[in-house]
Amino acid sequence: MSTILIVNAQVVNEGQIASLDVFINNGFIEQIGTDLQHLSATKVIDAQGKYLLPGVIDDQVHFREPGLTHKATIYSEAGAAVAGGTTSFMEMPNTVPNALTQSLLEDKYQIAAQTSLANYSFFMGASNDNYEEVMKTICPDVCGIKIFMGSSTGNMLVDAPDVLEKLFANAPCLIATHCEDEPTVRQRTEFFKEKYGDNVPYDIHALIRNEEACYRSSSMAVELAQKHGTRLHILHISTGEETALFEVGNYGNSQVSTNEKLKKKITSEACVHHLWFDAEDYHQLGTQIKCNPAIKAPHHKEKIFQALLDNRIDVIATDHAPHTWEEKSKGYWAAPSGLPLVQHSLNMMLEFVQQGKISIERVVEKMSHAVADVFQIDRRGYIREGYWADLVLVDLNQTTTVTKDNILFKCGWSPLEGTTFQSGVTHTIVSGHLVYANGVFDESMRGKRLRFSRSQ
Repeated sequence: MSTILIVNAQVVNEGQIASLDVFINNGFIEQIGTDLQHLSATKVIDAQGKYLLPGVIDDQVHFREPGLTHKATIYSEAGAAVAGGTTSFMEMPNTVPNALTQSLLEDKYQIAAQTSLANYSFFMGASNDNYEEVMKTICPDVCGIKIFMGSSTGNMLVDAPDVLEKLFANAPCLIATHCEDEPTVRQRTEFFKEKYGDNVPYDIHALIRNEEACYRSSSMAVELAQKHGTRLHILHISTGEETALFEVGNYGNSQVSTNEKLKKKITSEACVHHLWFDAEDYHQLGTQIKCNPAIKAPHHKEKIFQALLDNRIDVIATDHAPHTWEEKSKGYWAAPSGLPLVQHSLNMMLEFVQQGKISIERVVEKMSHAVADVFQIDRRGYIREGYWADLVLVDLNQTTTVTKDNILFKCGWSPLEGTTFQSGVTHTIVSGHLVYANGVFDESMRGKRLRFSRSQ
């Protein structure tokens, strides 16, 4: 493998910004120093005026392969991811067929090994009737077990109390949950169908999938985890009420020992769309921002943001979930839930940096360091000697306008179309390979399978 030397970079890492050079050899960061320009390298990148960040690790995406490849493929979405500065992803099991057996799970790894430009891992799926398969999961090789305690695709709603008890008591590794109380959602759906019929306003989504549905399910998951000592990660927190369920943690803080970090066993995630949009945006964007859990009233995004800043919420992700424009153009009841985000998540967070809402050091902490810590990913998520070289260069003086012409998702649309960000991703390095540079891809190498060093 070629060597890469990055010089004159403003390196953002472990709460600090420093002017440094970084030398990459055989996939790994070999040296970090103030003057490495004497080193010989196959490729030299002058990063003058740019910030060098650890690559984003997105712990929740839906890349739709196998079975739903008219919406997306691992190849297309991983390409969009690396163009946006995301170097690793963890993908969800509600593909077709659902990844409910070890064999079906391995099939996805095989596809990624052949096609993914980003590093990858896949969640094992749980259902009401696949407990034995879940227990076969080899945890150094798999990011976690996904439980839909609410809306899901296919045979993936886990609502049998005895099954939930067994899974939380015995899961061989981290459990990640989608928390929405299904009976509450069903009851409210029927109520609003009766009230409005087909002529329903789009912002009703926030009232159907309301605060109660989220809190009821999240609090149940927390209770189960506390009862059994489970390592639990609750995905896409969408209400201010839920933030009260979580303790302050230290994930992403390199001043704290790993053992100290891991004492917080119940962690959570905020997604960029729940920080960016609110219920007022349904009037303009309609079903484009229909997703589960729903984007809700404006005060919720402020409370979620605050919980991020005070470390009750640990990580930032996307829940990237593309559908075709034709599917999204249907009326409220028929349009599927989910929106594509993985190409622009870093831009979105850097926009908040520009607005003074969060520092770039905290963005790195929440999108890279803390994700690596929560999932105990082997040698990724930080800019350290001996770690895999997953890196992204960003220019905060370069604008990025989202247009149909530069959207790389297979679905070809984004709710952010027309938005101009005050930042641009110029280079992305995945496992030591310069896969993206100034709009050009080098597809000569594929990403690596993520490994996990689980101490507890």
